[in-house]
Amino acid sequence: MPDRTVLIKPVISEKSYALMEKGAYVFVVDPRASKVEIREAVESIFSVRVDSVNTLNRKGKRKRNRRAPTFGQRPDTKRAIVRLKGEDRIELFES
Repeated sequence: MPDRTVLIKPVISEKSYALMEKGAYVFVVDPRASKVEIREAVESIFSVRVDSVNTLNRKGKRKRNRRAPTFGQRPDTKRAIVRLKGEDRIELFES
C-alpha cells in the first residue's frame, strides 16, 4: 500500500493536542492498514523515527434523519496513535 494512501488525515481535537505534548500524534488511517505499514508511512512522509503505533477501530454512530423516520450511519474509522522517539516532532502540527 503506498504511503500516501495509508494516512488519510490527522485528528484535530483537544485530546490529540494534549497527546502532542507527550510526543504522540493521532491519524485517521486506512482500515486495511497494519501497524507496520502505518509506521513506514509516518517515517517516510515526515522523516521522523517512530517508537510505537497503537490502533483502534471506531464504529460509526447511528444518526437520526430529521425529515423521515429513518436512521443513517456514519462511517466506521480506524485511528492510529503514533509515538515518536526522543525529541522528534512533526512540524505540520506545531505551527
